[in-house]
Amino acid sequence: MAFNPSKFIETQAALARQKIGSKPALLALSGGVDSSVAALIVHQAVGAQLHCVFVDTGLMREREAEQIKAAFAPLGLRLEIVNASERFFSALKGAEEPEQKRKIIGEQFIRVFEEYAKGHHIKVLVQGTIAPDWIESGGAGRDTIKSHHNVGGLPEQMGLELFEPLRDCYKHEVRILARELGLPPLISERQPFPGPGLGVRIVGEVTREKAEIVRKCCVVVEEEIEKAAAAGEIERPWQYFAALLPTKTVGVRGDERSYHYTVVVRAVRSLDGMTANFSHLPPKLLEKISSRITNSVREVGRVVYDITNKPPATVELE
Repeated sequence: MAFNPSKFIETQAALARQKIGSKPALLALSGGVDSSVAALIVHQAVGAQLHCVFVDTGLMREREAEQIKAAFAPLGLRLEIVNASERFFSALKGAEEPEQKRKIIGEQFIRVFEEYAKGHHIKVLVQGTIAPDWIESGGAGRDTIKSHHNVGGLPEQMGLELFEPLRDCYKHEVRILARELGLPPLISERQPFPGPGLGVRIVGEVTREKAEIVRKCCVVVEEEIEKAAAAGEIERPWQYFAALLPTKTVGVRGDERSYHYTVVVRAVRSLDGMTANFSHLPPKLLEKISSRITNSVREVGRVVYDITNKPPATVELE
């Protein structure tokens, strides 16, 4: 049976009214298409009872909080931005293993939401969890590929009830819902961004310095790929970003030896994120990305391009 977006929205809005009733609810808003669609569906159901909270972890993209605030201002949702970067970096100190980092980030998110909920007498937490999140997190007896922060990263003890209206949807279906709800293209067509943010684009220990490096590199990758796509030179990939490796390599700057980080550029084609093929970006575009990164981000001395499909790799490096 074909996916019916209007029927789906009507059904989930009714479930939201049943689950939430007259109580206030909190929605974890990241600004991605999943949480944004969940926000509009639940807002249709319960209106001002819904508190949307964007947590700035220090691991977000460049100007993320500003862009989210501007995008949601016309939609009439109650939105609060919580700066919690210090607690996230403190909690992540010394953590190197990917699953450990994901679980730390997931728990810190929940603790922020619990604190907010306590101050506003909230008992229900709404999340934009979709099917690949719980499948890859080991749901329904599957092996855990990686714990998504909103599923496998949740602490065992949590003082909030969960409501996940998109739990059985895949990414392409969520985009259909976003268009049906009238979300702007900035949200409906936005490339996926991992819940743990740049924390899974930093291989090894996460620090403020490394987060700033990879954030700057991601800006370059996004700008150059989007520029090439707008000019008709390439088909826009499903997801594209930069990741930072934990080791440094030797290079040359002028007549002097340099010793700087290596950055991995990744771009993939996919429908729902369950499988993906690397994008065949033109050499001139890759050269432009590499030159911009090494010229503008002084901590980076080498740029490589990842040509691994999923499987055997995942889309993100961690």
